[in-house]
Amino acid sequence: MRPKLRETWEVRKPLVRSAGGVVSSQHYLASEAGARVLAEGGNAVDAAVTAGLALGTVEPWMSGLGGCGQMIVRLAREPRAWSVDFGLVASRSLDPADYPLEEGRGSDLFHWPAVEGDRNVMGPLSIAVPTYAAGVAAALERFGTRSWAECLAPAIELAERGLDADWYATLKIASTAAHLARDEEARRVFLPGGFPPCSEWSGPPPRLRLGKLAQTLRRLGEAGPRDFYEGAIARSLVADARRLGARIEPEDLAGVEVRIRESLAVGYAGATVRAAPGLTGGPSLERTLGLLSERRAAAAHAWPGSESDLAVAYADALSTAYAERLAAAGHDAEAAMPACTTHLSVVDRDGNLVALTQTLLSLFGSRVMFPGTGVLMNNGVMWFDPRPGRPNSIAAGRRPMSNMCPVVVERSGGERFALGASGGRRIMPAVMQLVSFLTDLGLDLEAAFHAPRIDASGADFVTVDPRFAPEVAAALGERHVVEVWPNAVYPAMYACPNAAGALPDGDRVGAAYVMSPWALAAPVEPK
Repeated sequence: MRPKLRETWEVRKPLVRSAGGVVSSQHYLASEAGARVLAEGGNAVDAAVTAGLALGTVEPWMSGLGGCGQMIVRLAREPRAWSVDFGLVASRSLDPADYPLEEGRGSDLFHWPAVEGDRNVMGPLSIAVPTYAAGVAAALERFGTRSWAECLAPAIELAERGLDADWYATLKIASTAAHLARDEEARRVFLPGGFPPCSEWSGPPPRLRLGKLAQTLRRLGEAGPRDFYEGAIARSLVADARRLGARIEPEDLAGVEVRIRESLAVGYAGATVRAAPGLTGGPSLERTLGLLSERRAAAAHAWPGSESDLAVAYADALSTAYAERLAAAGHDAEAAMPACTTHLSVVDRDGNLVALTQTLLSLFGSRVMFPGTGVLMNNGVMWFDPRPGRPNSIAAGRRPMSNMCPVVVERSGGERFALGASGGRRIMPAVMQLVSFLTDLGLDLEAAFHAPRIDASGADFVTVDPRFAPEVAAALGERHVVEVWPNAVYPAMYACPNAAGALPDGDRVGAAYVMSPWALAAPVEPK
């Protein structure tokens, strides 16, 4: 079996170490902004909020004020971890009749049945109520030490400077240019002259002004985060929503709530995995690790066996968990459940850990930018099953099932790691395998991040990295349909993880997604 795509380079990113802490994210500027906060005495939550807000300006197609997120906070002084849930919610004025089904499958990440005009995937009707600002502000107030204005300052500076459209930014914009062109403001900002921005062969990249985002961020810093939900920014959002045909009303914004509760604590292979409860990837991760635990017990001393045996065990457990998830999970099933995107992980000098996943869902979310604020809006309606009568069906005021899966892993030797990933349904399989690499195989963070992975995330096939020995794909092929794809810069066939950890000797370590040219684990440099 041959891969469909081949790349001939080998990319490596060494583990980063610093006694003062590490911030690992999908953009170097955000990582560096967070590391500066740690260097100035801020804690892991301060750094995570600062880096997260900055990410919305330097990779605006992944996350930002128009989106949502999930955070796990593990304070070194406490024996438990906290989940900060700021997932999306559908507008109270949403009408399921606006999403009639048609033949075929939808055009995006989730393999749902198709909706007429893809209106659940892109455009104004795909937008759910944004919760991001409320979420990070609540985390900062509960666990942080710095002010909201201080944490916003780097994002404001970056937004005022504008986005450098290097080759990677050009790739991201070009990949969805046809959809961006449908929205007037998105087209104006990201497709100057009607085309994706592109630098001259030997010249600096062009710089994009992100509409009115800088002004909006400045207003947020001055007026506080509730302005996004009940002040001047809220009024602008509602005005743009009504003009464009999106379902966002004043009461939707004013009613946004953030839930802070104790995380799941999942035992696996002598380790404890702290994960988000509820309508996230956390319960499915718990189920998958439970299935692997059963396999470990049955295998006894032979676990984990050969590379092929382990890959088959991963694929079988993931396939079972995803079949159950897609059949039963959703708003109505939350109480019965076991209690595309960017990710950043932070560890500070004291060993506090934060895993923060934040998203607009699809690349550029709904592909709609509200002109009054410069905010790119999510396409959260895509997270709902468009078929009526399902636990996760589209309905007004509901929270959809999400794939975010930030975790903290605590190994028996005292090491603790915050980790997570971006990549839609591929997130949980990546997190699960990294947990297994750190526990079953005893790998350090650097080796775990460079190891090949499979993906089995509810599609009709299992994706296999060609760096595996050929017998791995052959063994998987006996039980699953197999597609062989490399872990490449583009297309992204696997999730994109980032991690930071605290070691018992006082070292703080970080690892960034290997195949991204932007992802960076930024250490606190010694003075």
